[in-house]
Amino acid sequence: MTSPSRYHRQSLLPQIGSAGQERLARARVLLVGCGALGTTIADQLVRAGVGHLTVVDRDVVEATNLQRQTLFDERDATAGAPKAVAAADRLRAVNSSVEITPVVTDVHSGNSEGLLGSKTDLILDGTDNVSTRYLINDVAVKHDVPWVYGAAVATEGRVMSIFPGRTPCLRCLFPNPPAAHELPTCDTAGVLGMGAAVVGAFQAMQAIKILVGATPEAEMLALDFWPWRVRTINTAEARRDDCPCCGMRRFEFLAARPDSSLTLCGRNAIQIRPTQSTRVDLPALAERIRPGGRTEVTPHLVRCHLSDPDGVTLTVFADGRTLIQGVTDPGRARALHARWVGA
Repeated sequence: MTSPSRYHRQSLLPQIGSAGQERLARARVLLVGCGALGTTIADQLVRAGVGHLTVVDRDVVEATNLQRQTLFDERDATAGAPKAVAAADRLRAVNSSVEITPVVTDVHSGNSEGLLGSKTDLILDGTDNVSTRYLINDVAVKHDVPWVYGAAVATEGRVMSIFPGRTPCLRCLFPNPPAAHELPTCDTAGVLGMGAAVVGAFQAMQAIKILVGATPEAEMLALDFWPWRVRTINTAEARRDDCPCCGMRRFEFLAARPDSSLTLCGRNAIQIRPTQSTRVDLPALAERIRPGGRTEVTPHLVRCHLSDPDGVTLTVFADGRTLIQGVTDPGRARALHARWVGA
């Protein structure tokens, strides 16, 4: 039960007040990605009293996450817990009055619209890759849902709120995504954990403003944390009638066919995703795969540490995805998947 005084310091702010707090309590928010940005965003929104938060993430907790992903601990990493589930467990302990829905899945063109549900007031970008951000932009513009873009790598970060029809969208500013090799990543350039937390906090602040009805800001915030530098870039004039997405309403990333497999950046792992929606009988799969090596089964996944080849781990999720860790060659990954999981 929530104490009436729980949000007292927040509702004292004239920008929020009791009416704003009530709007927050009715809000339904979709968070895509629960890594360094997403854990900060989720923690701040749940503490602020957002009514319903859906947390979507495809990954599991690893020890290297703990430097910057603040909702997880060593127990989560040891267990290889799905990030969405581990985050939801922690967030429920923070604020039991918030309804939290964890979704362990990979966001792609085939399921992204379904994740919106019947009513979503805001989408938050907690992702770590460009292609998913362009997909979020397509979904948000198509369904007229505001979203908050954020990115953090090395000692830099960016934040921007996007209101379809009122501010420029992501493709107004960056018409085409850069190639994968053109951008630094956390695995190649590192990431300052405190910087990612600052970016996530700015995203959460933008979310609160939007949810209480504040006027959208047509600005991008660019941050450099070492040395310290903060810039605001006015984007008011950047909206384009010939923008492929918000101007011409061509949702190219949403229309693209999902790839059946992809290499996970810097993870020495390959993900194989089914081309059609499916649900896996995890206990039955665990029995079938057990001869391959030490096998664990949870309500969310089956994990098998293969004895041959040694050093390879298969993790199969309930949505049919398989992570094959210890492999970088897609052909080898597919062969192992076919042998132990099925074609």
